[in-house]
Amino acid sequence: MSGLETVLGYVFQDPGLLEMALTHSSYANEHRGLSHNERLEFLGDAVLELSASAYLYQQFPGEPEGNLSRRRAALVCEASLSACARRLNLGRSLRLGNGEDKGGGREKDSLLADAMEAVIGAVYLDGGWEKACAFIWHHLLVGRSEGGVPLDAKTRLQEYLQREGGIEIRYQDIPPSAEDAEGIFISEVSAEGKVLGRGSGHSKKSAEQDAAQAALNALLPGENLPM
Repeated sequence: MSGLETVLGYVFQDPGLLEMALTHSSYANEHRGLSHNERLEFLGDAVLELSASAYLYQQFPGEPEGNLSRRRAALVCEASLSACARRLNLGRSLRLGNGEDKGGGREKDSLLADAMEAVIGAVYLDGGWEKACAFIWHHLLVGRSEGGVPLDAKTRLQEYLQREGGIEIRYQDIPPSAEDAEGIFISEVSAEGKVLGRGSGHSKKSAEQDAAQAALNALLPGENLPM
């Protein structure tokens, strides 16, 4: 945990809070008596939203409420949180049940985003509001709010589709055909049962980004998504 604390830039007075933040319910179910991170995730979500709101209010004094809400949605969305978790290599430290671990849980966006929120909740309980804000601003906000962040295709597609409410977006791996080059991954993105785009790349992540960009090109032909 000390190595992770160095990466996080925060040393816990109560290391048990960090351990709890990194404990998925699947692990707790296999080790009776352990607490998992869902309550910390709930707390961290609230702390993050208020901190991001305060940050944007200060950074953009002339911005109307609607624009601030849109910026905040981009900052606190699953894609932004999971990207931050990957920068901090949080997946490596997660405590997962055997099935979740074997199923690639350490790379799941939803699981990484939840863990990131749980860590925020843990920092808040351990160090208070000011420490939590400093942590959030450093890792998630500063340098990433200008223009609406981040600007990767998956985040842009998510923000566009969810601007008026929650829509489930799915990325599905497609088996390559005989004509596809060896080592190429193919991904298809869909929402509400409708396929929006297909992409390819040399990794699963790049294929998903390519699929998201294809969807954006179809939804907004000839336009750049306003951020």
